[in-house]
Amino acid sequence: MTDKIRTLVVDDEPVARARVLALLRDESDIEVVGECSTGPQAVSVIEATAPDLVFLDVQMPQMDGFALARTLGNDMPAVVFVTAYDEYALAAFEIHALDYLLKPFSAERFRSALTHARQHLARRQGGAAGRQMAPRQPDAPAAAPETARTGEQARRDRLVIKSSGRIYFVRIQDIDWCEASGNYVRLHIGQQTHLVRGTMSHLESQLDPAQFVRIHRSAIVNVERIQELRSSFNGEYLITLTDKTRLTLSRGYREGLQSRLGKTL
Repeated sequence: MTDKIRTLVVDDEPVARARVLALLRDESDIEVVGECSTGPQAVSVIEATAPDLVFLDVQMPQMDGFALARTLGNDMPAVVFVTAYDEYALAAFEIHALDYLLKPFSAERFRSALTHARQHLARRQGGAAGRQMAPRQPDAPAAAPETARTGEQARRDRLVIKSSGRIYFVRIQDIDWCEASGNYVRLHIGQQTHLVRGTMSHLESQLDPAQFVRIHRSAIVNVERIQELRSSFNGEYLITLTDKTRLTLSRGYREGLQSRLGKTL
């Protein structure tokens, strides 16, 4: 991003605000447009200054962070929640928060959240620039708004994971593969792994079947990560992923992968 990220800090605790402001002062691409101690005050400042990013406390007098987000609706800037309570993580996820910082947090963890915010804002800026440059087709009808999906069709685009005192928002499309691990499922995302409590079947129900396929009772794979298939013994195949991970495709799941790839194995 060429412009500075205009940032607002909202927290009813002066010490907590000071902590965030001190960390932001070390960032050359950040312009702090203000600080607020209440929700109503924050609404007024956001409407007046239109910041790009808000570090927002959850529990505040008069209006909490979620009520503030609901009040502003589509005018709400990108949000990183900052709170001492992890039970609000799912609610933060539902309003598309970029990150969720648990107090007390380290400078490293703060910088990680800020990096995520930078990436999000850069993508959004790039998308807006692309739409602005694209020639308009005068005779083309306006696109109808996408109908909200309900029931089993409504799938999440991120997962909320609690691990070692942190809250992670994992984009589902970034998952390479998943494996059963006792009462948990281990998610493999690049060089990172995360444990999620639950069954493979439950996780599979939350994944897009066009992108993820069960290849074994203990493994689910992102089909975009499959680099090579090689026949093995007893009708099984060896799957090599783009990161060179090797997995087994069981005979019982071969048909499912065939339908995703559009090829007969």
